[in-house]
Amino acid sequence: MLKIEELVHSFINTNCDFDKEIVLTNFFHSDWEADILSINTKGFSHEIEIKLSKSDFKNDFKKKYTNQRTGEKFLKHDKIGCGDYICNSFSFLLPMGMVDHKMIPDHCGIIEFYHDEDNWETTFYKIREPKIIHPDSYWKLCDKDQFMRNLARSLLFKKFELKGKKEELIFKNFFEAKSKK
Repeated sequence: MLKIEELVHSFINTNCDFDKEIVLTNFFHSDWEADILSINTKGFSHEIEIKLSKSDFKNDFKKKYTNQRTGEKFLKHDKIGCGDYICNSFSFLLPMGMVDHKMIPDHCGIIEFYHDEDNWETTFYKIREPKIIHPDSYWKLCDKDQFMRNLARSLLFKKFELKGKKEELIFKNFFEAKSKK
């Protein structure tokens, strides 16, 4: 069975241009985590949400966002659909035929995949292009310097996490030390 990491690897290697895009996986931005986030040289951003089961797909429409200033709650896709979202476009990446396309809101792009287990090949089909949610650059809505700092911190933590799986590492908990001051 195809693992999500293998699917992501196959998708970004066949559909993304690393010379022209920043491509991130499992990247937390705005109010939730993006399975795949790409930002092109003009600052146009596209979030791709991977769903491998019908129940996981349905649960995406139950996710809520709470406005920090007003405390008002919004459903994720209401926020995306009305243009109040940091990304310029949003798509679902799904197994072929898993969901009736009528169940997917018009603002969402649809990318389906077929995985041939015999040859270990995955093919992707763009069924529907996503609508442009808003014309503003990702960098107009997101502090680019803060983004780069968070990205650098995330890469450093990943490095230590991978290294720690191969050898025992003991780190002082500097978060605890800062909170006592």
